[in-house]
Amino acid sequence: MSTIYVRFTVAYWCVLLAALMPFVCTWIAKWPLVGKRRSEGGYDNADPRGWLAKQTGWKARANAAQANCFEALPFFIGAVIIAHQLGAPQTLLDILALLFVVLRIIYVVMYVAGLPTVRSGIWALALLVNIGILFIGYK
Repeated sequence: MSTIYVRFTVAYWCVLLAALMPFVCTWIAKWPLVGKRRSEGGYDNADPRGWLAKQTGWKARANAAQANCFEALPFFIGAVIIAHQLGAPQTLLDILALLFVVLRIIYVVMYVAGLPTVRSGIWALALLVNIGILFIGYK
């Protein structure tokens, strides 16, 4: 009887990291005002989306980064799964997945910092990396 060993690849761990990124962005938007009274502008857990919609500056940008992280997630998940199914070279897939996550972290930092031109360039690079992930197993 043969034993099959299955491992959770670096690329799959990157999917988990990418899936957690939107929640980190939301935490960034909320954390300075959690525990502060609503009457003083503190976080309103009774209406979190309404409260976030009223934020300005870096808190609003962190919330927008959260939405963009959710938007980028399905394509990344799909690309990683397809690359695995097509038998992509594992080391290259892992490197590209790590690069995607690093670029997305830089993207969030640029978004919160209010650097739109740099942010857009990083977004484009991450998209190209994701397209690369999708096609590395293509033969």
